[in-house]
Amino acid sequence: MSDNNGNLLAGFFIGALVGITLGILFTPKSGKEMREDIARNTDKLLVKAKDEYKKTAEKCSDAISGAESFKDYWEANDEKTV
Repeated sequence: MSDNNGNLLAGFFIGALVGITLGILFTPKSGKEMREDIARNTDKLLVKAKDEYKKTAEKCSDAISGAESFKDYWEANDEKTV
């Protein structure tokens, strides 16, 4: 599952880069307008990347907490059965 999240995140970044590149190549704008658009789109991409990072970190933290709880439960019940 962790590998799938990594692939999803990589796909997100690749898709964003391809979209930005195609947008740059096929737009008839001046250099100044283009630089402003690039800066604006880069800012948007960074915000999205930070949000995705936070979501992924939260999911990982939840998974770790769940695993630790399961481990504690298992150890407590294992000692009772022995």
